[in-house]
Amino acid sequence: MTEKYKIYIPEDMKSRLMNDAELFEFFKKDGTINLNAFLKELLVNYFDEYRTRKAKLLKTILTDLGEFPSVSHTDAETIADKIINTYMKSDQYRSDRSCAITLTVSGRSLDVMKAIENNLLSDISLSQYINDLFSSYLSIARNSREMIIFRDTFEELNEAIRNRKIITFSTTSSRDQIFKMKPYIIAASKEEQCNYLLSTDVEHGVLHTNRISRITALYTTSDNYIPDENDRQKLLEIARRNPQSASKNIDAVVKLTGRGVDKFRKIVKNRPDVLKKDGNTYYFNWPKGALEDYFRRFGYDALIVSPKECHESMKAFYGRSLDMYMKNRL
Repeated sequence: MTEKYKIYIPEDMKSRLMNDAELFEFFKKDGTINLNAFLKELLVNYFDEYRTRKAKLLKTILTDLGEFPSVSHTDAETIADKIINTYMKSDQYRSDRSCAITLTVSGRSLDVMKAIENNLLSDISLSQYINDLFSSYLSIARNSREMIIFRDTFEELNEAIRNRKIITFSTTSSRDQIFKMKPYIIAASKEEQCNYLLSTDVEHGVLHTNRISRITALYTTSDNYIPDENDRQKLLEIARRNPQSASKNIDAVVKLTGRGVDKFRKIVKNRPDVLKKDGNTYYFNWPKGALEDYFRRFGYDALIVSPKECHESMKAFYGRSLDMYMKNRL
């Protein structure tokens, strides 16, 4: 059974929800963002947590207000409701709800909508309830929001890590490849954008890092593994510095212009850690691919001096870019 609901939300709220749907790679077959599929996961995985958070906050506020004899129970409930609406909503979303979205739900997501309709709308509209739920979700750090959307995957991975179980999975970028891994750590990227599973390959012992939102066909085997303390320490260091990449670090020297120094201060996403500075010359020990990806955003304001392989790789990248613009076509 499938039902459709028209919900009115602020335009900026829709924009942020679309951003999450894109980051977590909810796409239709034609490559466009599948907001409906994303919102169904949000409803199913966050509804109980939202109700629990709201109920705990309500209980705490009512208990505190109960200490004042002059405040009646009715007044206390009114005050508590206003406080909840302040703390569980963001001021960012108090604008007019001028944007209409159509939620097409079925199965578990339909059950959630029916539960809301049948039990939780005595003094509030369905659109307002969904707005409050979305607003509460968006007030959470993005890596924690990812844990909500992919709750089942996180729970299975954490259990496998806890019980030292070997797992198998594919990824959205390698659907035909099956990874057989020893899972060690789940770590958030430095900017709290995404979460990564850090593990070692069963067959070769190679260190791996996989973005959890891209893991598919996850299966926990009945086989246990004996943790390798050396591998665990290496993965802990990767988790601390740069969980996006398990590649071996390289020593690099980068010269920046004055504007490049300013960019380095401002562009914090995936920014490499500085070993030392000598004026506008920066020294790094960082994975090659991650270092190149970061400084590609700087254009002529950054020059990777060494190692030679990075220098040549960046020169080839900008050469191809120049060639594309000279020819005026992709």
